[in-house]
Amino acid sequence: MAPFEALYGRKCRSLVCWNDISETMVLGPEMIEDMVKQDLHSELESVHNVFHVSQIRKYIPDVTHVLQPETIEMDENLTYEERPVKILDSKVRSTRNKEVSIVKVLWSNQKTEEAKWEVEADMRKRYPELFA
Repeated sequence: MAPFEALYGRKCRSLVCWNDISETMVLGPEMIEDMVKQDLHSELESVHNVFHVSQIRKYIPDVTHVLQPETIEMDENLTYEERPVKILDSKVRSTRNKEVSIVKVLWSNQKTEEAKWEVEADMRKRYPELFA
């Protein structure tokens, strides 16, 4: 028995299948085609469709939860190139066999908290203007 049926004493009538208990259900490829036609919007495809009821909490509205969309300049083929803006920090990381110099690089279209550590030799080769 499904949890919904155990709680409410009747079968769940989801958006996908609005059949009444007394109606006969169509099974097989026809039902799958009907479900695909009635499926969720594309922006909700990445949402996980299973959760436990105990995870639900009442939402308390907060102005800080509003996110402003970032504007990114894109090419005509809808791509963009991340360029390094500046080097924030550098250090030497020791492994068993050698020491590697790494630099913390701030990339375009990212915030300071999202800066990434990169190998200094690779960065000097690809972007020598950062070290001038």
